[in-house]
Amino acid sequence: MNATIRSLTDPEERRAALPALARLRIEVFREWPYLYEGTESYEAEYLEEFIAEPGAVLVTAEVNGAIVGAATASPMRGQKEAFKAPFVARGFDIDRLFYFGESVLLPGWRGLGIGHGFFDAREEAARQGGASHACFCAVVRPADHPLRPAGARDLHPFWRARGYGAVEGLVTTFDWKDIDQRRETPHPMQFWMRAL
Repeated sequence: MNATIRSLTDPEERRAALPALARLRIEVFREWPYLYEGTESYEAEYLEEFIAEPGAVLVTAEVNGAIVGAATASPMRGQKEAFKAPFVARGFDIDRLFYFGESVLLPGWRGLGIGHGFFDAREEAARQGGASHACFCAVVRPADHPLRPAGARDLHPFWRARGYGAVEGLVTTFDWKDIDQRRETPHPMQFWMRAL
């Protein structure tokens, strides 16, 4: 069975997808390497704000009407300061950047080309929005982290094959509660970028 990849452009259709996307984010980000202990209420609020930005994109992978994966993107100028500040400090024109938010996919649907579909749709939206570059950030975890599973998949080769590279020194920090922690802690987030 194949998943159907769709870019949701209708505001009502997007809003209707938010609860499923919030649950999906919690499930996938609970896994390595994010180990995120999230709540549906926070996720719904975050996603509502993200997709409200003009030019935002919500791409879904659906099977029999059920969302099994999703990806978001929007112009960098509408992002929170924690996303923009590292780029502004380095002299980047944030009006020419498109920020890719999450790309989450249930385990049974990985390795089937859906991730490429997510990148294709978001890169096309970025080009149509006049962006010269696309970027995203990913958590940095130590190699000896106690919760790293044996055989953990490294996404760096996939991202490099898509033309993205980690930009040295372009890092931000976000706080969240890991599944094995009692409180939120800071997490370094490395930015990756490519020219479109």
